[in-house]
Amino acid sequence: MQVSTPTTGDYADSCASAVDTDLGWALGMVFRAYVKAANHAVADLPGGPRGYQLLTIAARALPATQLAIAQQLGVDRTVMTYLLDDLESAGLVERQPDPADRRARRIIATDKGHARLAELQQRLRLAEDHVLAALDEPKRDTFRDLVRSLATHANTLDPEANPCQVVDDIEVAETTAASPRLRRGRRSTARR
Repeated sequence: MQVSTPTTGDYADSCASAVDTDLGWALGMVFRAYVKAANHAVADLPGGPRGYQLLTIAARALPATQLAIAQQLGVDRTVMTYLLDDLESAGLVERQPDPADRRARRIIATDKGHARLAELQQRLRLAEDHVLAALDEPKRDTFRDLVRSLATHANTLDPEANPCQVVDDIEVAETTAASPRLRRGRRSTARR
């Protein structure tokens, strides 16, 4: 009896059909593509994605203190200081005394920071459009609305005060899943 050995193409086809119905795989692929495109869009900003998040908060009508922003972004205070120094050196933000507490500093986006934020938001929109290129414009809007609804519902079921922590949790899960050595190490420490 002759047994046929699957070719590389057959294997790829069977893998592709197995993941066609896997929501986790689909979400992961879209998320990975988005993260790559978004990171590229803000790569030349001091601090990259974290710098963008900080600049977005600093551009709000109600300025926040350095400590409040660090807590909201889940960034260590020391790291926040360096990040602010870099953004301030670039002329994008400035620290101002908080009228309610002279010891605290409010972070305010400068005019240059507001202009740069508008440019970065346009770049991010182009990055989103690149990731969602397989969908026509009405479907892109529908997709964004559906994802937003799902995210809001998921956050209601399992609230996360720090949205940045969600991405950090995903990175840890991916690293653990990708490394058998890490999985073994975690299992062995879990038994202790």
